[in-house]
Amino acid sequence: MEFNNVLRIRRSVRRYSGKAIPADSLERIVQAGLSAPTSRNQKPCRFIVVRNREILKQLAHVKQAGGAMLENAYAAVIPAADSSIADTWAEDTSIALSFMHLAAANEGVGSCWVQIHLRKDEKEEDAEENVRKILSLGPAFRITGILSLGMPEEMPAPHQPDTNDRERVTVME
Repeated sequence: MEFNNVLRIRRSVRRYSGKAIPADSLERIVQAGLSAPTSRNQKPCRFIVVRNREILKQLAHVKQAGGAMLENAYAAVIPAADSSIADTWAEDTSIALSFMHLAAANEGVGSCWVQIHLRKDEKEEDAEENVRKILSLGPAFRITGILSLGMPEEMPAPHQPDTNDRERVTVME
């Protein structure tokens, strides 16, 4: 697919059909995360692919709001960066999430970024710590978000270039 078209069709999809994601599509999505650039090529990210229904259900409740779609997702991918390797863990994991989000759109797979960093659950406990506990990760592993994946119940309409707010752009020559 042409890259500009991928940018237009990339939408946050929160409702999934329950159909399986083809294994080769899931592999290409994860490969996109693995291919994402990292600061000084340090590659601090581990990619945890969750297909276990019980774990997905737990992850859906690690923060107060905005993660419910994980319960019905086919899978989730969590890039967890070892902060002892790179202090750019927030940037590195964010770039990986973005690459996988675009790859999912290219594959016709619905995806949604679930923000974890700086979020709390209903008890005001840290969402990132909740994820580390569920996944048995040590405190050095930092998580900015989770990518929820599933075959879309329905695909939202593509973005239209004329709806972009061009007033947010400043050109300095």
